This record gives sequence, C-alpha cells and structure tokens, in this order.
Amino acid sequence: MECTHGDLPYRIGDKWTAHVLRALQDVRRRFTELRSELPGVTPKVLIETLRAMERDGTVAREAFDENPPRVEYELTAQGRKVLGLLDLCCDWARENLVKT
Repeated sequence: MECTHGDLPYRIGDKWTAHVLRALQDVRRRFTELRSELPGVTPKVLIETLRAMERDGTVAREAFDENPPRVEYELTAQGRKVLGLLDLCCDWARENLVKT
C-alpha cells in the first residue's frame, strides 16, 4: 500500500528536525543548550521545530516549576527509532552523493 502525503506520520525533511534529533540523541537538553548546539537556528524556528516534534511524538518536553523557569527536551522512544532512519539516509548520501 502506498502512503499519500496526508498519511505520512513524520516530517524529517525540514531544515532543523534532523539537527535537533542529533543534538538530543545522547542527552536531554534545555532550550538554551539546544540553541548553542545549533548556532544557525533562530529561537522562533527552534521553538516551532520543537513544538512540531512534540506533536509528532518524537520529543518530550518537561517544564519545571522553578524561578527562573526551566524546560528540558529529550527524545521519546519514537524519536530514537527515527535516529535509525536518519542513519540510513546519511549512509545512502555518503555512498551516492558524496564524491571523493
């Protein structure tokens, strides 16, 4: 059965999703830590990306009742599965697109 665009469960092709997956692959991070890990992203775009990933179920967000407020992000089990797909895509690109 072929998937239509509306059936696709996850968008990995946008500019920052893969970078966020990699930044969270080994450790949970605060928003400011993610920003420093991804220097080219604006706060607005990072927030939008994290919200979309949270809606997709690949990132979990935990807010702490502290002053100043603290929010941490980590990959869910589903997000960890997407890392495997990302690895396959990177392997394919190295084999087929990178010329030596």
